[in-house]
Amino acid sequence: MRRRIVLVVLATTTLVVVAFAIPLGALIRSVARDRAIAAAERDVASLSPTLSVAGVTPDMVAGAIETTGTGADGRMAVWLADGTVVGNPEGADDAAVRLAREQGQAFSLPDGGDLELYTPVVTGNNGTAVVWALVPEALLDDGVTTAWLALGGVAVVLIAALSLLGSIFLSATANGIAVFMAFGAGLTAGLLGQIGDALSVETLETVAEVASWVLPFEALYQGALNALTEDVRGTTGVIVQLGPFGGAQEGGALLWVWSAVYLALVAAAARLAFARRDL
Repeated sequence: MRRRIVLVVLATTTLVVVAFAIPLGALIRSVARDRAIAAAERDVASLSPTLSVAGVTPDMVAGAIETTGTGADGRMAVWLADGTVVGNPEGADDAAVRLAREQGQAFSLPDGGDLELYTPVVTGNNGTAVVWALVPEALLDDGVTTAWLALGGVAVVLIAALSLLGSIFLSATANGIAVFMAFGAGLTAGLLGQIGDALSVETLETVAEVASWVLPFEALYQGALNALTEDVRGTTGVIVQLGPFGGAQEGGALLWVWSAVYLALVAAAARLAFARRDL
């Protein structure tokens, strides 16, 4: 009887985890991809002031390219109006360059797992230059693995473990409410911690710190958000890093150790409590 109940609970928990993890994984990948593309587009846009200068020279463009992260990595090139190529054009499609110049519209092309950006820019010499930038697959997926493990893996498992423990003592409805309240309490504590840090309110910071130990999935959430947004700058970075429930914050190696210990403690408590139930 006990074995059947355990199997039913595990099967139900697995379905819940999968239903939550699949869309979460898609969201994480989308955020990481948008972040990498936005960074490349900012680098491309930063060349516009230089290209718009009357009498712009290849040396001026080369210097501007080197000031960008994309250009410094050798993933950017510029085709000037007279046909001169500045930068590293390796991997660029000449036909796409011509198309961007003729149509006067920016577009992107997939190249395997990479993404190529083609952007026409009107120069100060009354011509049209085309800026090419490459976003490699490694950057498109940067931070996805860490965020997936933190938010979609360990955090979900911890919540599922708490749900399993609660199901031993509570009815299905009561357990669902309890787990939902615990989840909300963790996220709300994280938000209060960010407010306390901004306003220098020690009490709120203490509440958030205690909550991160008692309910570590909140700290995992902040760690995952930090992994996805640590390279985002400016106003967009401030908004994205704030997050819906508490801001991005690096968790550190100790967070993973405590999460494993926490999971083991909850599992042990559930096993002990289940063994004592009269079924």
